[in-house]
Amino acid sequence: MHPLVEEAARKAAVAWVLPSGQERAYPVWCLWAGDALYVVSGPGEQPAPGLGEADSALVSLRGDHGGRIVTWPAAVSRVEPDGDEWTAVVPQLVAKRLNATGTTDQVAARWATECLVTRLAPTGDPVEQAHPVEQAHPVR
Repeated sequence: MHPLVEEAARKAAVAWVLPSGQERAYPVWCLWAGDALYVVSGPGEQPAPGLGEADSALVSLRGDHGGRIVTWPAAVSRVEPDGDEWTAVVPQLVAKRLNATGTTDQVAARWATECLVTRLAPTGDPVEQAHPVEQAHPVR
């Protein structure tokens, strides 16, 4: 993994994601854990159009003043509620979720039945070009 991707992702609260098959990127709150970025989307959470159906995406991370630090290709996969990855990552995601209603177990149970937890794993070196930015999807 490229060191710039890991360093920027560890500090990121928000990432801009462009799933394969989509025309515009959108911001999502996220968590870097291990070697991948994790995103929660669905009812009561942030929108992530096309992410659930995508097998790849471009991810851009920006600095405190909005300038792009790095854009990198990612493999997209779903984190399944009955797996070890879910057990390891979801409590961290719940802790990072601002204004979550309920206990960690209650939020995780809701996500398991209503939402999608997605893993975005870097698959190559950073790319030079930025991707189109979509302003219509606010980060929650």
